[in-house]
Amino acid sequence: MLFLWNFDIILVMRILGIDPGYGIIGFGVIENNGGNISVVDYGAVTTPKEMSLPQRLLAIEESFEAIMEEYKPDEVAIEELFFFRNLTTVIPVAEARGVILTTCFKKCKDVFEYTPLQIKQALTGNGRAEKKQVQFMVKNVLGLGAVPKPDDTADALAVAICHSQINSALNNNRV
Repeated sequence: MLFLWNFDIILVMRILGIDPGYGIIGFGVIENNGGNISVVDYGAVTTPKEMSLPQRLLAIEESFEAIMEEYKPDEVAIEELFFFRNLTTVIPVAEARGVILTTCFKKCKDVFEYTPLQIKQALTGNGRAEKKQVQFMVKNVLGLGAVPKPDDTADALAVAICHSQINSALNNNRV
C-alpha cells in the first residue's frame, strides 16, 4: 500500500510596523498567513511635551521593550526619515528612531527600513500617493471599519503591510 502525503506549509509571519517620532510613535502588528494579512493590534506610544528629551527617550525604550515582549514579532519594519522642514524636530526624531531601532534589534534581528515612497508604492501602486489614499488602502487591506487613529497608527500599519508585500528573503532593506 502506498501513502502519498501532501503537506502545504504556510508560514505565519508576525510583523511589527513602526512610524517613528518622539511625541507620537505609531505601531501596528499584523500577521501574514500565506498572503492573507490580518491585524493583530495597533496603537501609539506618546510622550508628554513636559518631559525632557532623555525622559522621553527612556519612555520610548521602555514602551518598545514591552511591545516587543507582548507581540514577539518575527520581523520589524520601520519608516526611514525622509524629509523634514523643521531642523529643530529632525534631531529628536532621529534620536528616538535610534532608540527604537536598538530596542527592537535586541529582541528581533530582522529589522527592515522603507522610505515613504516605497510604502506608498506598495500600498497604492503610486509612490506619490496622498496620505488619504494610503489610509484608505490600510483600512481596506486589513478589513477595518475605519481608518486607525491617530494617523501615526495607520502609517505604522502601512509600513507593516509594505513589508509583508516585499519578499523579505531578499534582505534588501535589512538594517
